Amino acid sequence: MLERYLQMLVTNSGFPSRRQKSTDSGQSEDEVDELSLIDHKEIMSRLTLKQENDDGPDVRAGSGDILLVHATETDRKDLVLYCEAFLTTYRTFITPEDLIKKLHYRYTTFCHSPDTFKKRVSKNTFFVLVRVVDELCLVELTDDILKQLMDLVFRLVCNGELSLARVLRNNILDKVEQKKLLRYTHSLKPLAARGVAARPGTLHDFRSHEIADQLTLLDAELFYKIEIPEVLLWAKEQNEEKSPNLTQFTEHFNNMSYWVRSIIILQEKAQDREKLLLKFIKIMKHLRKLNNFNSYLAILSALDSAPIRRLEWQKQTSEGLEEYCTLIDSSSSFRAYRAALADVEPPCIPYLGLILQDLTFVHLGNPDLIDGKVNFSKRWQQFNILDSMRRFQQVHYDLKRNDDIVSFFNDFSDHLAEEALWELSLKIKPRNITRRKTDREEKT
Repeated sequence: MLERYLQMLVTNSGFPSRRQKSTDSGQSEDEVDELSLIDHKEIMSRLTLKQENDDGPDVRAGSGDILLVHATETDRKDLVLYCEAFLTTYRTFITPEDLIKKLHYRYTTFCHSPDTFKKRVSKNTFFVLVRVVDELCLVELTDDILKQLMDLVFRLVCNGELSLARVLRNNILDKVEQKKLLRYTHSLKPLAARGVAARPGTLHDFRSHEIADQLTLLDAELFYKIEIPEVLLWAKEQNEEKSPNLTQFTEHFNNMSYWVRSIIILQEKAQDREKLLLKFIKIMKHLRKLNNFNSYLAILSALDSAPIRRLEWQKQTSEGLEEYCTLIDSSSSFRAYRAALADVEPPCIPYLGLILQDLTFVHLGNPDLIDGKVNFSKRWQQFNILDSMRRFQQVHYDLKRNDDIVSFFNDFSDHLAEEALWELSLKIKPRNITRRKTDREEKT
């Protein structure tokens, strides 16, 4: 039985054989197998490098295989950032499943060699493979990939590589447990869906800094769950199934923003609306201190939305709001916000809308290929955008949950739709009544 199983693994595993070249590269068997290259000079000769006075990464372009091989040269300290950029962006030109196959092929090519250098190449390749597995999104952990990885563990055991087999096996089991936990948490419905009533009372029952703390706590729980590949793939495909945590985060932003609009516009008296708007401005002030740009902008987008903005407000209130609007002025490519973000020390929750916009511009404004090779300069730009987000995810807030405030939020589920907001806004102030323009509106 064991011999039959081993034979099945050899014939059906789907890994490239030593004589077989990957079909996606378009090379024949007679051409050089780039996945088997180990000489650094030869590897570099197959890459398109930047010119002496050019900006950007040293590597401009290369075939998918040679970019992979270059990333496995992990004992070269000058390639640390390159390897990070490759691992962050490889999904834009190769699937995780195919990458694992190629890394396994490169590992097995050299793992039995008596040559010390070749053995080091195989170990470097193996640990890049482990890193790829470790950074798989949970939605990428398909049955096919799991079978492929467990087959690899079995091969390692059969070859006597017990320590490597243990590392990979533990890595796989951790991922499987994470996926099980995710399924369990998704089965728990939010408070509103479970029929849990919102805490009675008003926003004025709580201090502004306490509300800001709880908004940040809720944002952070969702922000830390977002996996970097979700953001990269969203800019290209905008597929909710491939970006579930990002989708949940953006829905949370929208619900919060509409909840703020609804609370204000449902107040019958002008003085009550004014009082609430000022309360939200105070909350924004504390959110800024917490470096929570997500909730800050969710509230700001609510206060600056047309159904709210068109109503009558005290001049002092309008001018106070104007100051906050300057942070997200889009006329100069969000220069004020970018400058503020550059000076921030984590913890921080950035506004993901701008990250997605930047990634989309890079994706649409740069070709995927240069002379038939993968355009790595494009991937380098994507990596730099995503790396700042990764940096913010690594430092967590130290905030305590306040169940009274969280229950009052009630998942921000109690909000009006856009049409209902406009209907109430027009009821409060019909269209034929003019309103005093703010300084910002007079300038435009």
